[in-house]
Amino acid sequence: MKRLQHFLATILAIAALGGGVAAQAHGIWFAQRAKQTALIYGVGADDLDMVKRLGLITGTYGYDADWTPVTASLRVAGPIVLVDSAAPTVAVAAAMDNGLWSRLADGKWVKGGRDTVPNAVRAERTMKFAVHLTGTPNTPIPSLPEQVLQIIPVDKTLPVDMGKPLTIKVLYKGKPVADAEVKHDYVNDPDQPPVKTDKDGIATIKVRNQGLNVLAATYVGPADNPSQVDHVEYLATLSFVLPHAPE
Repeated sequence: MKRLQHFLATILAIAALGGGVAAQAHGIWFAQRAKQTALIYGVGADDLDMVKRLGLITGTYGYDADWTPVTASLRVAGPIVLVDSAAPTVAVAAAMDNGLWSRLADGKWVKGGRDTVPNAVRAERTMKFAVHLTGTPNTPIPSLPEQVLQIIPVDKTLPVDMGKPLTIKVLYKGKPVADAEVKHDYVNDPDQPPVKTDKDGIATIKVRNQGLNVLAATYVGPADNPSQVDHVEYLATLSFVLPHAPE
């Protein structure tokens, strides 16, 4: 009986921790809403309230076909946040500082670092980044300075059909990073086992959808303030749309 009770307690503890980790797995990405580009916050099918989190966005960026910056901004439109730009773009990007979060022994996440949550079993800063292709650039995606963590395709062009392999590189502060965890469909299959990047920051996945694809990479970096957090968790997305057959 004691063994059974210990086993059940262990399972419950693991479940609590897993739920806590999942709560911290939210990211940002771009998707079309009524033929306009919107910035989304959530995970999987959870399209959460981006409007109330708008103040956490530290930068919005646009680029033309040659990756020359184009002024871009965010606009609240009812329950969603849309992207406006001063000129046509082939890519938009954003950065978000999601602040300090601490996990308690029961698996619950609360806002704040170790200075305000001294009984935390884990404390972290969470940073979110997103790049979205709205068109076809003339050159491959470069390392973008505002994207501390970034996914870039290795090949010049993207596959045009789902199921095709896509080799990507994950950059941390502009340099390839090993052991970043990559998911090939952050929206439709957020719980999939991730693929880790190799020593050169490279991983190969298969394009999941003949439509919107949202790739996600997560990397845990050193603490920027060790008195407050144990580490900084970065989550970056790269999104693009594969065209469907003509109607």
